[in-house]
Amino acid sequence: MSGQPDLGRADLVSMLAELTGKPVDQVPHRVGSMELAWLVHLVEQRYDTRMDLTDDQLAGIRTLDDALAVFHTCLTASADG
Repeated sequence: MSGQPDLGRADLVSMLAELTGKPVDQVPHRVGSMELAWLVHLVEQRYDTRMDLTDDQLAGIRTLDDALAVFHTCLTASADG
């Protein structure tokens, strides 16, 4: 993988649709703790990495866009390291 992960918002929406059994157009923008744990698990599997998220990072994730920004930071650091 190059320096930038190919993870996008649509990927996260698709992952949450799988969890909830809802169509992608009905997946909520807000992310709860269960949804966040699911996303972290799937992203770690997809990229064969471990994202060691800090308490501050976790506390800052309330939406899909928040999650995407944090995941990009972690995946980019992992790819560079």
